[in-house]
Amino acid sequence: MKTIKVSLVILFFLSINLKGQNLIGSGEKEIRQYMSENLKSMTFQSFTNNNTFKYLKYTDNDETQTLLFFLNEQLVCKSVRIICDKSLKSEKIKEFNTLYTKTGESQWTESKNGKRYLIEIIYDDWTFNVTIKLIE
Repeated sequence: MKTIKVSLVILFFLSINLKGQNLIGSGEKEIRQYMSENLKSMTFQSFTNNNTFKYLKYTDNDETQTLLFFLNEQLVCKSVRIICDKSLKSEKIKEFNTLYTKTGESQWTESKNGKRYLIEIIYDDWTFNVTIKLIE
């Protein structure tokens, strides 16, 4: 019975994490409000708004994850990138296998509100990047 309760708690936290990651289509203010209410482990770092990029940046307390919400000209989220320490690789893959449909070696898809999203991992030497974007 204890194992079932632990599993349910883990799935609950994973589902919160998922919702925090895919806020594509949400406005800047909605993202800020969602993050402050639902992902308190992530700290707001900066809002970059220049000619090249517009994004919100959050990091976790351990600085093992950085979450970037890329915005369009109307300040609506068009994609999400998570930069993770390589030590989180197996944890993230397990999370994605649980929450998304696996479509390739390092790719998953999600269907949400009638739209499909691609989740893809790209590996570097010390980190890996997870990109979430709309499949058009």
